[in-house]
Formats: sequence, C-alpha cells, structure tokens
Amino acid sequence: MNNEELMRRAIALSEASVLKGGGPFGAVVAKNGEIIAEASNSVTIDHDPTAHAEVNAIRQAARELGTFDLSGCDIYTSCEPCPMCLGAIYWAHLDTIYYANNRKDAARIGFDDDLIYREMPLQPAQRQRRMLQLLPEEARKAFDMWEQNEEKTAY
Repeated sequence: MNNEELMRRAIALSEASVLKGGGPFGAVVAKNGEIIAEASNSVTIDHDPTAHAEVNAIRQAARELGTFDLSGCDIYTSCEPCPMCLGAIYWAHLDTIYYANNRKDAARIGFDDDLIYREMPLQPAQRQRRMLQLLPEEARKAFDMWEQNEEKTAY
C-alpha cells in the first residue's frame, strides 16, 4: 500500500470509531507498505484514558512483531499525535509519523492538547498539577539494580 492508502485506512478507522462510540481517531502501523497493526481510539469504550488510537496501534504492532522496537515501521494517524502519543511513538522508535488533521483541528472540536504542550517545558513546581518528589533515596535502589544488571535489555 502507498502512503495515501495507508492514511485513508487510518481515516476510515477514525470514522468507524465515532460510529461505535469511540473518539474520532484512527492509526495504522505499517512496514514497507504492509499494515502490521491498526486501531482506533477506545478511551470511552474501554474506560481507559491511555487508549488513544496511536497507543493502541503501537501495542498491537509490538505484540505482532514480538518486539518493543518498531524501527523500520511508520505510523499513519488521522490526527497529529497528542503529547502522550508522541512520546509513545518516540519510545517505540517508529521512523516516520504521517498525520491528517492537525492539533488545531482537534482543539476546534474539543480535544485541546495545548495545555499539555505548554506544561511540558515548565519545571514541576510551575505546572498546574501538583508534582511532589517523595522517597527518592528508597526509589534509587531499583535504578542501582538496573544499572548493575549485566543481563538487562536496554531500550
């Protein structure tokens, strides 16, 4: 499939999602023009605020390929990814992000990610949600264990 066909599939998933009670978002993960995984937004259906189309598609692709590293794959989304999805895309090492609607289009219909985009560069104490560090000395043990583990799988 070419880029336009893969994007049309993501768009079709977004429309189908609206019809079944989900959010208006769809995503396709593809490798060399072949669909590896596809998903729509299921936040309201699954009662899961992280069940965005991109995250759902990434989870499926990782299971399908048996790896957390999706290098060599691209993602096609019906809308510019929100900060959470963008983070997931980077963690998954997807090569290229293709999107249709942009975040201003999403804001126009009530999906305004600008607050999160504005909060990201702020220091924790300056953010609207309280962030308080607690027990860092105790938590450091797991980091030390990870650092010393010679059999770890880095990601």
